[in-house]
Amino acid sequence: MHQMLDDPFAVAVPLALFLATILVGLVARRILFVVLRRWAARTDSHLDVLLIDTLRRPIGLWIAILGLHVATQNSEIPARYLHYFPKTLQVLWGLSFTIALSQFAGGMVRFYGTRGRGVKTVTSLSQKLVQLSILIIGVMWLLKVVFDVSLTPVLTTLGVGGLAVALALQDTLSNLFAGFYVSVSGLVRIDDYIRLNTGEEGYIADINWRCTTMRTRLNNLVVIPNNKLGQAIFTNYFLPDGRLVASILCGVGADADIDRVEAILTEEAARGAGEIASVLTEPAPGIRFNPGPWGDALVYQVVFSVSRFADLPMARSEMRKRLYKRLRKEGVPIRFPVDTPPSASETAGD
Repeated sequence: MHQMLDDPFAVAVPLALFLATILVGLVARRILFVVLRRWAARTDSHLDVLLIDTLRRPIGLWIAILGLHVATQNSEIPARYLHYFPKTLQVLWGLSFTIALSQFAGGMVRFYGTRGRGVKTVTSLSQKLVQLSILIIGVMWLLKVVFDVSLTPVLTTLGVGGLAVALALQDTLSNLFAGFYVSVSGLVRIDDYIRLNTGEEGYIADINWRCTTMRTRLNNLVVIPNNKLGQAIFTNYFLPDGRLVASILCGVGADADIDRVEAILTEEAARGAGEIASVLTEPAPGIRFNPGPWGDALVYQVVFSVSRFADLPMARSEMRKRLYKRLRKEGVPIRFPVDTPPSASETAGD
């Protein structure tokens, strides 16, 4: 060690190699990012964005690790002083690479999970499970390859310890596995609108390891434990294909011509289906004399299909306005019974 202090080249050469490696690495990093950005400009792939976001932080550490490796390999420092240095660099490289790969995989799952129907269909639980799996594999690789640790005793210890943890965290694990089941079952997806048998309803915002969050129409957040959602009876208004049947009630005077009113409603509802963006022309709207005579009025049910649940309130409003204007134009007296008739939702399946 004293000889190194007396010989300036013994320190200058490794230091020069370290700085040169850093400089070359930074130039290579810049070229790599330029190539990725040009690739992004020519294609619609999101892979380049994921790569840039993933590599932006760890690539500097990798360049430094490479520079230290090159410097120490060409250094006259005695081997006893560098005994743990290579293994330390391996651990740093392995951990940083595992974390980067985990972030890249999470980004891939998050992005390509939205390609199916234009909305986010991947929950945070699914994303975190993928990232955690990669982290576990990376740590096991470090233990086996770098530290030469036998994994059998480790797995046995984890198995015994896992049993004790499972007994202590029964509720937490119940929510975790229920959330995983709900995520992979496909019965509940992000942005689906559901209504529970207990009355809560709203758009699914996320499913994490403990609970499912649901955003109501009033922009409030409802938190549901995953094990409760797994056991609940609910209606998903976005399955099987997002279309749904809507209906409204229309009351006219009791002395009105039944067949003429039905013909007017049929014609105007069909015209509305062709002009209201969210109302489907197939299947065609239908008119039912249901519930029929009610007090001093004749009540019809106008049934039509809507493409998306979110458009249901506006579709009903636009259809009501069209029918009201048409009946007024035709001179048909518009009247609702004194007693409240059954709601449109109650008679939709009749």
